[in-house]
Amino acid sequence: MSLFNVYPLFDITPVSAKGIHVYDDNNVEYLDLYGGHAVISIGHSHPKYVSAISNQVEKLGFYSNAIQNPLQVELADKLETLSGCKDYQLFLCNSGAEANENALKLASFHNGKTKVLSFKNSFHGRTSAAVAVTDNPKIVAPINTQQDVDFLELGDLEAVEIILKQGETCAIIIEFIQGVGGLDQSTTEFYQGLGKLCKQHNTALIADEVQSGFGRTGDFFAFQKHNITPDIISIAKGMGNGFPVGGILIHPSIKASFGLLGTTFGGNHLACAATLSVLEVLEEEQLMENAKTMSAYFQDKAKSLPNLKSIKGRGLMLGLEFDFPISDLRKKLIFDHHIFTGSAKNPNLLRILPPLTIQKKHIDLFFEALEIELV
Repeated sequence: MSLFNVYPLFDITPVSAKGIHVYDDNNVEYLDLYGGHAVISIGHSHPKYVSAISNQVEKLGFYSNAIQNPLQVELADKLETLSGCKDYQLFLCNSGAEANENALKLASFHNGKTKVLSFKNSFHGRTSAAVAVTDNPKIVAPINTQQDVDFLELGDLEAVEIILKQGETCAIIIEFIQGVGGLDQSTTEFYQGLGKLCKQHNTALIADEVQSGFGRTGDFFAFQKHNITPDIISIAKGMGNGFPVGGILIHPSIKASFGLLGTTFGGNHLACAATLSVLEVLEEEQLMENAKTMSAYFQDKAKSLPNLKSIKGRGLMLGLEFDFPISDLRKKLIFDHHIFTGSAKNPNLLRILPPLTIQKKHIDLFFEALEIELV
C-alpha cells in the first residue's frame, strides 16, 4: 500500500532530536527554527517531558472519559494558574482543528445562531467547520460550503458591526497573530472593539490560540496583550510538545450539560501527563521571559538584513518578509546550512517558530547563514 500523496516532502528523514536540534538518518544535525509548525515548545526530548510520558504509560496509558481522571483536574488547575484565565472551564480534545470545531459548535449551542464571522488570510484547521472559516478555497471541499461564513478584512471594525447587527452570527473566530496567513495582526483598539460588539450582539468571541498559545508570544496567550476576555479560547500545538492534544477554555457564562461535547481520546492520561510537564518546564525555566528576550535579540539582528521589507509577529512567533519569494532561500537554509524554517501563505515570508528554549548562539547561526545567502 502506498501513502496518500498530499504532502510535498523534503528529502530528509529525522530519526532523533534533542533540545533545539534534529538528527537525520545520516547523523546530520539540523537547527530547528520551526518546531514542526510551532509544536515543540520546551525543546525536543526534554527530560521532564520524556519522564512524564514514560512514567504514565507504565501505569496507565488510556481509559475513556466515562471514569474519573484526576490528571485532567490537575491540568485544569495548573493551566488556570499559569495562564491567568481565572474561572474558565477546560474541555480537552486532540488537535487544533478539533478544538476549533468544538469552539464553534459550543458557540452555536450557546446562543442558537448559525453564522460565523472570520477574517481574510485566516487559518483555523482542515475539518468541517474549521476549514469553512479558513480563508483558503483550495482546501475547502464542496461539503464544507454548507457553513455560512462571512470573511472580512482584519481591522475593519465597521464591517464587523454591519454583519453583527443582522443578528445571525454565533461567533467571531480570530487569530490575534495570524499563523499560516503570514503573521499579520491588528490593533488593540480593533480587538477591544470586537469584544464590545460581541457582547452587544450576543456573539461569542473565539480566540484561536492554537499556534500562538502556551507562551509563544511571550505572554501565555496572544490576546492578553490587548486586555480582552474571549468567550472561548482554543489551544493545541505547543501544549503537548509533540504529543497530540488540544482543548478549549470556556468562559463561565457558557454552561455545560451532559453530552454537549464529547471525545474518545481527548484528555487521555498520556496527553495530560505531557501537557503538565510542558507547563512545569514553562514555569521553572521561565520560557515566556526567554521568548521575549530572544525575540528582541532576533529582531535587532534582523534590522540589518538586505532585501527585508518587514519583521512580523511577536515573541517567538516571527516572520521575515523579503522583497522576493523565499522558496529557494528556504531550501538553501535546509540543505546547505541545515536549518529548518517555515513558509506561509505570503510567498515572501520566512516563518520562525523555534522551541522556546532557543538561545542567542542559535539565532547567531541563523543570521550567519542568511548573510551568506543574501549577499
